[in-house]
Amino acid sequence: MTNLLIIMEFHKKYHISIGSNIGNRQKNIQDSIDLIHSRISSLHAISSVYETESIGFEGDDFFNICASFNSFKSPHLIMSELLEIEKLLGRIRNKEKKYSSRIIDIDILLVEDTVINSEELVIPHLELCNRRFVLDPLIEIDPNLIHPVNKISLKEILNSFQLNQKIQKKDILLKNPAHSIRLNSYNYIAIEGNIGSGKTSLSKLISSDFNTKLMLERFIDNPFLAKFYQNPEEFAFKLEMSFLADRYQQTNEDLSQLNFFSQNIISDYDIHKSLIFSKINLNEDEFNLYRKLFYSLYKSIVKPDLIIFLNQTIENLKNNIRKRGRDYESTISEDYLLKINQSYSDFFKSRPDLNVKFIDVSEMDFVKNRLDYLSIINGVK
Repeated sequence: MTNLLIIMEFHKKYHISIGSNIGNRQKNIQDSIDLIHSRISSLHAISSVYETESIGFEGDDFFNICASFNSFKSPHLIMSELLEIEKLLGRIRNKEKKYSSRIIDIDILLVEDTVINSEELVIPHLELCNRRFVLDPLIEIDPNLIHPVNKISLKEILNSFQLNQKIQKKDILLKNPAHSIRLNSYNYIAIEGNIGSGKTSLSKLISSDFNTKLMLERFIDNPFLAKFYQNPEEFAFKLEMSFLADRYQQTNEDLSQLNFFSQNIISDYDIHKSLIFSKINLNEDEFNLYRKLFYSLYKSIVKPDLIIFLNQTIENLKNNIRKRGRDYESTISEDYLLKINQSYSDFFKSRPDLNVKFIDVSEMDFVKNRLDYLSIINGVK
């Protein structure tokens, strides 16, 4: 199993164009949508199909669309993956003239406010402002876009240029594979698991893919965490109390601002984590006091509709902890990880009222392999 714990910055929104004028144009575009979903990201929006004449050469009319998705990957990497999809569908760019008929043509138009001007890639796309078959579908799916270079809205650009290109919106329905995934039926999902199981990585991927609010545990700011690993007996109660206070505050603040009718939320922890870890780390008297406080606070918070628990082998947990290189975690023992696994198991057995989905990810790399990631998503029912 390869490393799950690569560093992921905040995702960016990509706008792309897809066109075809050879063979079954609708199928070519649909095939590209399906491949983008299975290899890169779920599409958030897909425009109507627009039929346009060939420009700059003699050829059959094109079907064109625009679409958008989120990704943590760099524009250069996304472009290489889009070119690979073109190859899979039968197009080899280096054998073509500049303008010619093509079975499929996929271009990156915009990546938020990113500006790239390299030999391999130019963003925003150089012809973006000159092509009505791009502007019309792009404005359809995102009417408030601003050009990142000239700072003018795309609507203004469309209205100010004499674009005498023939274009017709077609009554053609394209399928978005993301709509077949039932994850959006849950308003609030918490990802749980042992230390190093990949909770944060999976939460970020789901948030990016489904455009949800992301709530990540603020453990790095805890002043007692490093001290606890050095001296558990002295700092266990202080650590667990500070974690409980912080998780309660964060859950209340983030969820109180959320409109569950318009936006979902993904979190890399469930507040029951406080109860599970405190049972391991505290003595009996401390835990009894802690449990009373926990349940008094628990009454007032919003509970997740679904908890996804990631099962990992102890060996994978140890490897992932080592690879992320946090000094204070270097003393975590195999015995401690086993106790955490057992504590989670005992807790969930005692709470059949909670909606928990257990997923074995011990043979997966859901960060680098999108098919592994999709198998997790498709497994949530």
